[in-house]
Amino acid sequence: MAALPPEYLDPNTPPDVVVTDLLRPRIDDPALGVELGQRDADVPAPPTDPVHRLVTVGDSLTHGLTSGAVSRTDLSWPALLARCLDVPFQVPGYGGPLGGLPFNIEGLLRGLQAEFGDRINAFEALALPFSLQRLADENEDFWERGDGSRPPRTDLRYENLGIYGWDVRDSLSYTAGRATALIAANPAHDDLLGAVPSNDNDIAASSVLAPFGVAATQIGAAGWHGRNGGIDTLVVVLGGNNALRSVVDKVVRWSGDGYDDLDRKGSYNVWRPTHFATEFAELVRALEPISTRRVVLATVPHVTIAPIAKGVNPQAPGQKWQPGSRYFPFYTDPWIDEARFDPTKHRHLTHQQARAVDSAIDQYNDAIADAVRQARSHGRDWFLFDLCGVLDGLAYRRFVTDADARARNAWQAQRLPSELADLDTRFFRSDRTGRLQGGLFGLDGVHPTTSGYGIVADELVGLLATAGVAAKHVDFAALRREDTLNQDPPALMATAFDLATPFLTRLLSRGR
Repeated sequence: MAALPPEYLDPNTPPDVVVTDLLRPRIDDPALGVELGQRDADVPAPPTDPVHRLVTVGDSLTHGLTSGAVSRTDLSWPALLARCLDVPFQVPGYGGPLGGLPFNIEGLLRGLQAEFGDRINAFEALALPFSLQRLADENEDFWERGDGSRPPRTDLRYENLGIYGWDVRDSLSYTAGRATALIAANPAHDDLLGAVPSNDNDIAASSVLAPFGVAATQIGAAGWHGRNGGIDTLVVVLGGNNALRSVVDKVVRWSGDGYDDLDRKGSYNVWRPTHFATEFAELVRALEPISTRRVVLATVPHVTIAPIAKGVNPQAPGQKWQPGSRYFPFYTDPWIDEARFDPTKHRHLTHQQARAVDSAIDQYNDAIADAVRQARSHGRDWFLFDLCGVLDGLAYRRFVTDADARARNAWQAQRLPSELADLDTRFFRSDRTGRLQGGLFGLDGVHPTTSGYGIVADELVGLLATAGVAAKHVDFAALRREDTLNQDPPALMATAFDLATPFLTRLLSRGR
C-alpha cells in the first residue's frame, strides 16, 4: 500500500499504525465466507439445551449507558434483543434522584424544567447555577452516602455483563473484589464542582460482578453461565474504550509499557494495533472454553464519528479539510462555535490524528475478524457483527450531507426504519419547540439513545437469523414511544447548553 503524503500524517503516530484515508467496505457476511470446519478435539461440544439464551459482554454500549448514565437498562440493546428473541434476560438496575449512574443529563434537564418551566427569564438565569449545583449534589450524595452506596444485591446473576468504561484488559483481569477494595480505599468526599460521584465505575462494576463472587471477572461471569446451564448466544462488544478517550479528551496518548496492566494502562487512551491484537488474542483464549452454541464478536466503531468530537473548519465553516475527505481540519468540543474555534486556544484533534486513530481501529477490526475466521475454521460457530459499518453508515456530517465524500469512499448507507428516519448522528439539540437536530446519540455525545440502541438490536436480529436463530424484528414504533429523549425532548436543553457554554469552554476546552 502506497504511503500517504506527509500532510495526511501525524508525526507522533507509532510505526505499527498503517494510516489509510479511505473508508473500508462494510462487512455484510457475518461468517466472513468461512464455512464451519470440523470441530477440533479440544473444542468443547456446544450445549444441547442451553438455559441462558443470551449473554452479553461489553462496555457502556452493552451496559446501556445514554446521556451520561446507565438508567433504563431494560432499554439497552441486549435487553431489546432479548425481547426480540422472547427469552428471559436479567439486567442490573440503577436509581438515584436523576435516574441512573453516574450522572443522567436528561434527568438533570427534567429536574430544571420541573423547577423553572419550559423557559428561563433573566432573573431565573441567575438562579440556574445554584439549582444545577443542588441537583448534582443530591445525585452525588445518593451514590456516595445514600442508598446507592450500599452493597449491591447478590441474588441475581445478570446475563447482561456490560460495564461502562471497560476495555479488553478490564474484562479479563478486573474483579469484583478489586472494585470493592478500591471503593473502600477511596472514601467519597463532597465536591462542590463534582458532577460525577466518586468511585462510580467501581460501583458499576461491583453491581454487575458481585453476584458471581469476589474473584469474578467479566469473562469469568460469562463462564459461570456456561458452566451453569450453558449459553445459546454469547455476544462480545469490547474495544471501544481502547480508543474512545482520545476523542473525549481531545488528546492522543498511544499505548506503551504497561498497556496490559490495570494499574498503569490509564496513562494511555489509544492502543497501538500490535498491543490491541495481543490483548484481543488473550480475550479469545478466555472465551474459547465457555460452553456456548455460538459467539458473536463485534467490530469497534470509528470513535471520531461520535458528536462529542465536533468537526470544524473555521476558515470555511462546514467544509472538510479537502473535497471528498471524511475529515474536517479539526475536532473539538461540541459547545465550541465553529467560526470562533482557535487551535491555539481550544483543545482539539487534528485531521491527521483523527485519521490515525480511525486507521488503528481498522487494524483492531482486522484482529477481531481474524479471530472469527480462525474460530470457524476450527469448528467454533463464531460470527462477526460489523458495528463499525453500522455507525459509518449513519455518519451524518461525514457522509450523509457530503456527496463528494460518499462517492470517494463508496459509502454504504445504513437504512433507518421509517419511524426513525428523522433522526441523525449530530449532537442533540432541543428547545421548547421540540428536537432541533440529532436523536441517535444522547446528550453526552458518545452513547446512543434508546432509538439508537434499537438499531443495534435489530441488526443483531438479522445476523442471528443467518445462524438459524428465529427472532422478531424490533418494533420501532413502540420503541420510539419509549425513547423519552426523542419523544419528549427537554425544553430547556438549548437554553441550559448556551448558558453553560462559557463555563465549559473555560473549564474543559482550554488548549494544552
